[in-house]
Amino acid sequence: MTRPRSVWLVAGEDSGDQLGAKLMRALRESAPDVTFGGVGGESMAEAGFASLFPLDDVAVMGYLPVLARARTLLRRIRETAEAARRARPDVLVIIDSPGFTHAVAKRVRKAAPGIPIIDYVSPSVWAWRPWRAKGMRPFIDHVLALLPFEPDAHRRLGGPPCTYVGHPLIERLAELRPSGAETLRRETAPYSLAILPGSRRSEIERLMPVFGQALERVSRTVPVEAVLPAVTRHRALIERLAAAWPVPVRIVTGEGPKYAVFRGARAALAASGTVTLELALAGVPMVVAYKVSRAEEVIARRLIQVPSIVLPNLILAENVMPEFVQADCTPARLAEALAPLLAGGRARAAQCTALARIDARMRLTDGDTPSRAAARIVLQAAGRLSG
Repeated sequence: MTRPRSVWLVAGEDSGDQLGAKLMRALRESAPDVTFGGVGGESMAEAGFASLFPLDDVAVMGYLPVLARARTLLRRIRETAEAARRARPDVLVIIDSPGFTHAVAKRVRKAAPGIPIIDYVSPSVWAWRPWRAKGMRPFIDHVLALLPFEPDAHRRLGGPPCTYVGHPLIERLAELRPSGAETLRRETAPYSLAILPGSRRSEIERLMPVFGQALERVSRTVPVEAVLPAVTRHRALIERLAAAWPVPVRIVTGEGPKYAVFRGARAALAASGTVTLELALAGVPMVVAYKVSRAEEVIARRLIQVPSIVLPNLILAENVMPEFVQADCTPARLAEALAPLLAGGRARAAQCTALARIDARMRLTDGDTPSRAAARIVLQAAGRLSG
């Protein structure tokens, strides 16, 4: 009788925890006797996972917070790697959060080189610090990519073998696509405008004043109803900043209400990020903006090497969605780009036509789900344990 396959999963933040939970369910579909170990959060715990320690110990973002908790992070990296070495799983899957998970993977590779290591979610080597791709080869055996252009990027940059397994949003298309009534709402004035100033405090503080002034300019020429899906933890901040806007905005929280806003929105004004991909899959034309500090701008100009910061533009290989960054991110320029998307015309038609191609670019060739595609590669790796 063969022993059950042992899969170790190491996540470093909430988004990785959610991916890990879906992967666990997909692995059990193909290998019901699979066992798990490693580091995860609430979603993985609900799927039956026992984490080595609370995910909050390592779920830290930003240079200063990382420095403040450096001692704890280093200890947890050592503990995780040592526990994996002792457990000798058939495969180790690190999930996103490269600052933490890559440090674990390097230690595991050195201590137990026979354990295959898979990186679920490619670092953005195609956007900045491209040399990281080649640097991953000594300790990563395979990368599972969420974006369809990432395998080509890794081949070009000399990274590890990389397979596109699909973005988890593909599994949520039913929640993103409008019904007949919602499609009609998109065509009815006053038009619903989704405003998305970001999920981080710094983004919100920089973009809210600009977005409010852009909204006021647009409302002079096009009848709009502004709706702002807010990150729950920042709702108070958003409410305070929105109170200064000359045009009222309705604020909602929660993922369900956010997707309902997308389904009824005629257009969106959004901060650059994953939300632009959600909007694209929902078929919402958009204007994208971003502002960072001067110090971050200097660093970014040296390191970022992409023709666009908008994910749908990169997926389509065409700069269809207009983007306004730093000095270009002004109320006048945002309003000028946004008004035609609301009123209708060639600019709106061009975006709608381009967004209709997103599905074909992101769809998996065999009609599989991202979780099952990822699970299949993980189980293949688990069967190749050596030593």
